Amino acid sequence: MATHIIHFTGPINSSTCGNLIGTCTRAMQQGATQLQLNIVTMGGDCAYGFSLYNYLLSLPVPVDTHNLGTVESMGNILFLAGRRRTACPLSKFLFHPFHWTLHGSVDHARMSEYAMSLEHDLRLYAEIVQQRTLDASERIDVPECLTGHARIVEPDEALACGLIHAIDPLRIPEAACQWSVHA
Repeated sequence: MATHIIHFTGPINSSTCGNLIGTCTRAMQQGATQLQLNIVTMGGDCAYGFSLYNYLLSLPVPVDTHNLGTVESMGNILFLAGRRRTACPLSKFLFHPFHWTLHGSVDHARMSEYAMSLEHDLRLYAEIVQQRTLDASERIDVPECLTGHARIVEPDEALACGLIHAIDPLRIPEAACQWSVHA
């Protein structure tokens, strides 16, 4: 099995979304039969996070994800695309309320559109977490985290909540084929 390791270290935005898709494509063209996505991100744009989640699930090869240190906000959705999910012993996951930056003036119709989109993103985010952690012995109250009370989840809690399958310091084989996507 030819596992290619991709290190994703940066925000989730248009640039890193395109770069990750391109990197996965090149890795598979070079014979990858499995992808290991190592993630360090403080999150980013919902649209690109949900898009990357769907893209990774659509790939014809298995994708495993690993938290190298911190996976925050929309990074949790990217991370949950992994078939097998692991985290370093000294890592964290952060769930916190969504926020948007608005530029310029906003009329009533646009504000209503933003509110509707924000509610939809919250529901979609919670649904993905729920689907990917079905067999967990504990639950994360995702709507609560996304609307008011941020929560840091450490590896032992992540294991109980079903975010990860194992705590693993991750040893990278010397001869591993590695790629990098960063800001």
